[in-house]
Amino acid sequence: MSANPALPASAFPLDPERATRLQGLIADLDSATLMWVSGYAAGVAAERARLGGVAALPLVSGLPAAAETVQPAARNAPLPAVTVLYGSQTGNGRRIAERLGRSLEATGLAASVISAADYPTRQLANERFLYLVVSTQGDGDPPDDARPLFDFLASRRAPRLEPLSYAVLALGDTSYPKFCASGRILDERLAELGARRLIDRVECDVEPEAKAGPWLERAVTTARSELGAHAPRLALVTALRPAAPALASREQPVEVEVLANQRISARGAERDVRHLELALPEQRMDYEPGDAIGIWPENPPATVERLLELTRLAPGLALELDGTTHSLRTWLTTRREVTRLARPFVERVAELSDSSELRSWLAPEHSERLRRAFKELQVADLLRQFPAEFDPETLVRALHPLAPRLYSVASSRRAVGDEAHLTVAVVDYEHAGERRRGPASWQLANAPAGSRLRAFVEPNARFRVPADAARDVIMIGPGTGVAPFRGFLQQRVADGARGRNWLLFGGRRRELDFLYQLEWQEALKRRELHRLDVAFSRDAAHKVYVQHRLREHGAEIYAWLEGGAHLYVCGDAERMAPDVHAALVEVVATHGGRSQEDAVDYLSALGQAKRYARDVY
Repeated sequence: MSANPALPASAFPLDPERATRLQGLIADLDSATLMWVSGYAAGVAAERARLGGVAALPLVSGLPAAAETVQPAARNAPLPAVTVLYGSQTGNGRRIAERLGRSLEATGLAASVISAADYPTRQLANERFLYLVVSTQGDGDPPDDARPLFDFLASRRAPRLEPLSYAVLALGDTSYPKFCASGRILDERLAELGARRLIDRVECDVEPEAKAGPWLERAVTTARSELGAHAPRLALVTALRPAAPALASREQPVEVEVLANQRISARGAERDVRHLELALPEQRMDYEPGDAIGIWPENPPATVERLLELTRLAPGLALELDGTTHSLRTWLTTRREVTRLARPFVERVAELSDSSELRSWLAPEHSERLRRAFKELQVADLLRQFPAEFDPETLVRALHPLAPRLYSVASSRRAVGDEAHLTVAVVDYEHAGERRRGPASWQLANAPAGSRLRAFVEPNARFRVPADAARDVIMIGPGTGVAPFRGFLQQRVADGARGRNWLLFGGRRRELDFLYQLEWQEALKRRELHRLDVAFSRDAAHKVYVQHRLREHGAEIYAWLEGGAHLYVCGDAERMAPDVHAALVEVVATHGGRSQEDAVDYLSALGQAKRYARDVY
């Protein structure tokens, strides 16, 4: 999270000389040591305040005396005892990895928790003790932040790893045929390279705690047992300063007020797209362009009623599960997914209905049929087609927990202050003669100014404007995928970035679906946006998409990339993102005089250099 963007220069307490000295002291420290230093400094500050400014004694034993000379750590110093590496698309993997890191440090072990996006693959050959937490997205693909790692391990450059001990926790969703495929690939490849598996791989569904919790406990116990007295240990310091208000999180969301709710697609458009403006509670939410706002939704009442009618269960029945009691209606409205099918529920219905047809859907050879069902059917649809007798507890346990929906932030705090803006496509259509609505988008579409929503920030550190403001940026965002780029442009303007900004936007019809059209045109006039190319698929006999524009302007795209531009893609993961990537490979191969394989490597290198980033869903 960034600091308050409005923080005045006077709030920075160090003069240039002391700031330089501080930078020199911390330059070679790893993240675990920096956390230790932070806690130690806070404790000393509190002690000095208590003694009226008198210098306090060190708060921990083993601290060197003032007269001793402490040599800075060598840059080739041994790695931390345990490295926790994560690949995460929506934040679940990051949260679990950070939890593992905290648990390891609580036992005194030195642990380094690193995103796969920040991990130098050459370091893998030097690792000795590695835990990996990796999710799977789309058609068995690794998360975007882990793609360079997967590419490296699959290549001829991957080293033998006999000295390495490792374990993998795989995250996935049984609604997809290739459940936890990325974790499985990673686990098997490390073993092929000679690494020693410490713990059998565990594969978690969308509610990971049941399996992840025991795995984490075993991971900590194994690390302590394997490393024993030889493991580097941390000195634990308790900070004495008062705790700041906790930032909102997935587990502890806060209420945000809706300030504005405006439709930005024309009335005749096939999709209702909304622009929402939310007020952020003071000190409880902060974000940077590229992050997402998570909204905890409620299921549409009509959808819940349809399910209650089909199951013939009493909505007011009190039901206690795992120490929590709610009415059945509340469980189905605020605690369980009823608009999305998942494999465990299909398996339960197949068992209770004794349907051979439904059982056939679960066979590997019919995975495409099951995939279509996941996309097209809701829970009630399946029960209407395959009636099954459920009791309340069996029904609730068979359903996946209701998950928050994430929306890319469409603003920069440098431009809008204590607000966050969202761009939301409302899921609202008919199927088999009945209305289908998405829980969060339906709730957001019907949220008037003054109403409140439960929300939190989901950081996305891999999707950021360049730190070097002189760099050019190419932003590819069809439909609501344009949302983060509105925030990017606001941030770049506020920062006075000298680099050029090129946006490629796509929609169905120019007159109906050109999101934020006036803003982009005004930005062009002010030379804040230097180039805008659009593709509207339904305005001509032949459909034109953003990937076609990439090929048309391939020479300029390649020239920008060769000049150091950063490349961003946001939007649909199933069709758009693969098509755009294929077009980019073609552009690099054609205009860079490279083979197909070399063009793929070129884009992979851009990804490793954090110059090619995707936020796809």
